[in-house]
Amino acid sequence: MAAPNLSTLSAAADYAVAKVRAVAPRVTGFPVGTKFEKWTYSQNGDWVGGFWPGTLWMAWLHTGDTAFRTWALESAAKLAPRQTDTATHDLGFLFYPSWVTAWRLTGDASWRTGAVRAADSLIQRYNPRGHFIRAWGALGDPANAGRVIIDTMMNLDLLAFASKQTGDQKYLNIAVEHAKTAQRVFPRADGSIPHVFDFNPDTGAAIGPNTVQGYSPTSAWSRGQAWGIYGFTTMYRRTGNAEFLTTARRLADFAVAALTPDSVPVWDYRAPQAPNDIKDASAGAIMACGLLDLAAASGRPAYRDVALRLLTALSETCLTKNSTRAEAVVARCTRNRPAEDGIEVSLPYADYYLLEGILRVLRPNDVDRAIDLSTWA
Repeated sequence: MAAPNLSTLSAAADYAVAKVRAVAPRVTGFPVGTKFEKWTYSQNGDWVGGFWPGTLWMAWLHTGDTAFRTWALESAAKLAPRQTDTATHDLGFLFYPSWVTAWRLTGDASWRTGAVRAADSLIQRYNPRGHFIRAWGALGDPANAGRVIIDTMMNLDLLAFASKQTGDQKYLNIAVEHAKTAQRVFPRADGSIPHVFDFNPDTGAAIGPNTVQGYSPTSAWSRGQAWGIYGFTTMYRRTGNAEFLTTARRLADFAVAALTPDSVPVWDYRAPQAPNDIKDASAGAIMACGLLDLAAASGRPAYRDVALRLLTALSETCLTKNSTRAEAVVARCTRNRPAEDGIEVSLPYADYYLLEGILRVLRPNDVDRAIDLSTWA
């Protein structure tokens, strides 16, 4: 593969923005994935509702075109009913790239208020006996009551935001407790992680690793590894806790070593057919963002070099350029391989994180305005 080339990334961003501009007027909900290259939609946002308005915000930052800003605000507003949804851990995914970004870019306090309200809903899922935020299932439902997943690391920044805005440390304290628990139970000696870790919800006692979207409880689902890299780095930036940075580096070093020469992650680094199994470009986009963050936080430019390699590979081999039908930007994504759900499709978070990653390189100050790349402690 050719050396990272900023003109390649710039062209990919231009392509992404042009695609979003063409598709946005006929979007009828929140894109959740493609079927035969066309978006399918959720009307309430499912867990991915924040990524479409987030993508529109990134397009606005790249172009200055107010149409993207208008679409972003209209889309984000449709998430309003989810502020009080206590049945999901994914409120960070829903409200950070949409409502927090809307507040940061417009100054309209109603977006900030709504994001804090969502944080109020999220902390209700905290289990004080096990020091974790429950991933799945409605409050009071015993099914999955002790289930923790690595993805939740990405929802903690909403809690950090709420503490910063309100001055009430309860949100950040819960985020830190969850991150410490995840840090204790997820990483293996080699830096790989499972997707799931189960606890006894009544006593808080650890049961053990498991998986839903990975190949097995002992495998290394690549998107989960990427969530961990990004999430632990973010928690380091919000707290200054050096152990979170160390954990992020351990996870990153494993994932970097597991990459194949084409620099597009396989869906699970330990699937039996890896490294020659199907790919998950979304894992590459998320990982690239996390590595750019980690390079800045750790002062180690080697992570940035890998991030550029990932973004370049995605830009060269995973865009939908060869299709006139495609409504998404990024192809070659895998949602849930064990369930045979979404194999070689496009996913809204791949589009969002590709743009976020490229603009972190090309327009870091603009991305900082949108999602706050600063270190608070």
